[in-house]
Amino acid sequence: MSTTLLVVDDDDEIRELLCDYLTDAGYTVLAAADGEQMREQLAAHKVELVVLDLMLPGEDGLSLCRQLQATPGLAVIMLSAKGSTLDRIIGLEVGADDYLAKPFEPRELIARIKAVLRRPQRLDTPVAKPAVEAQQFAGFRLDHVKRLLTRPDGETLPLPRSDYRVLRELLEANNRVVSRDHLTRSAFGRDHLPDDRSVDMCVSRLRQQLRRAPGAVAQILTIRNEGYLLSLARSEADA
Repeated sequence: MSTTLLVVDDDDEIRELLCDYLTDAGYTVLAAADGEQMREQLAAHKVELVVLDLMLPGEDGLSLCRQLQATPGLAVIMLSAKGSTLDRIIGLEVGADDYLAKPFEPRELIARIKAVLRRPQRLDTPVAKPAVEAQQFAGFRLDHVKRLLTRPDGETLPLPRSDYRVLRELLEANNRVVSRDHLTRSAFGRDHLPDDRSVDMCVSRLRQQLRRAPGAVAQILTIRNEGYLLSLARSEADA
């Protein structure tokens, strides 16, 4: 069976050209002009990768990319007329697997699609999953199946895919420093890039949640020139 792609772009001409080109390349291609149509297509079909335009009417590509993080194994390549380093970094920080500036050579898009689909880290495979479905640490509970973090006060929070993977890696490190390179590969399925703050943003969001717990018994420490360390005031057995 061919891989199914979804092209989300409000420009009718560009969307049709992309669909035709990707179909000729052997993919099954679906189309959407906005966020609402995107969700309808995802609800009706099994999609492996979304080619997502940044500038969309209503909900923009960044907002939609964040929503797509809730779908396990779904890859995202973001397209934008904004090609600055900052725009690329922002796109990657919200969870895009790759970022391509317009105008671009269609063959480059094909190459990037193939590269992203080859990344084993984009899939929540059994090999990557922990042996336990849920894990207790410092009063918190992390549900590895549903990617839910329950705080000591009982409030449950859904974690974005990248945030969950960063926290999972820090827990598995068992009080050892984890490099940014390793966390980037684990969370985003790609190598760490210069000026790439994707992992830093994940850590920042996780820190906010950990600090909201009574006593702040869990904290993520920055180890200069090395990476991050999850420090627990007390250790608990995995559940």
